[in-house]
Amino acid sequence: MDINDSVALVTGANRGLGRAFAQRLLERGARKVYATARRPETVDLPGVEALPLDITSPASVRAVAAAAPDVTLLVNNAGIQTGTDLVTGSLAAVRHEVDTNVLGHLEMIRAFAPALARNGGGTIVNVLSAMSWFGTRGAGAYHLTKAAAWAMTNGVRLELADQGTLVTAVHLGLADTDMSAGWPVDKIAPSDLADAALDGVEAGAAEVLADQWSRDVKSRLTLTPEEFNAAMDRALAALAA
Repeated sequence: MDINDSVALVTGANRGLGRAFAQRLLERGARKVYATARRPETVDLPGVEALPLDITSPASVRAVAAAAPDVTLLVNNAGIQTGTDLVTGSLAAVRHEVDTNVLGHLEMIRAFAPALARNGGGTIVNVLSAMSWFGTRGAGAYHLTKAAAWAMTNGVRLELADQGTLVTAVHLGLADTDMSAGWPVDKIAPSDLADAALDGVEAGAAEVLADQWSRDVKSRLTLTPEEFNAAMDRALAALAA
């Protein structure tokens, strides 16, 4: 699909990657951009239409789908990272990440799939992570949700193919946002991530590996678990050095 003249809706658009998506969509000629946030008054980007949205609330998702029936491009960006381990961490925190990062995205897809079909098929972009494929201590819940979101993305891609909807998974290592502020390492700029994703959409890509880190991690998936873990330990040690 062409970004030019598209009608897009971006979740979590008040800051970070979501704001960058909304801005680049406008700059690349989108006819309308719905910028959603739990508190729409925090959306400060001129030219967008701000809408309230809590992706963990089915009623809120239904309301935003009713308010934006002309959408042709859905960008599922909203997400959280609670820093929770799976065995010893708070199970409530794990559930909160699952509700947001997996079921919240699925709720949005289910709500907008009929409109996308009516509007010619359109595209769904799911912002995932290189942590779809590996975990670290202190981020077990995040790894769980991104792995599940990857599987969910692959599943809905098959289910929506007959209606002509492209489903694009976007993976990245670290972007220069509030979530990664504590990591003094090279990070992809949010605008570069948005451009990589939107270039992939225009090319009809099912998957976008937005940076070298995500490309390197995926290239190791053919290794045995022992080899993979050893390679990731070395990569993470080098990253932290």
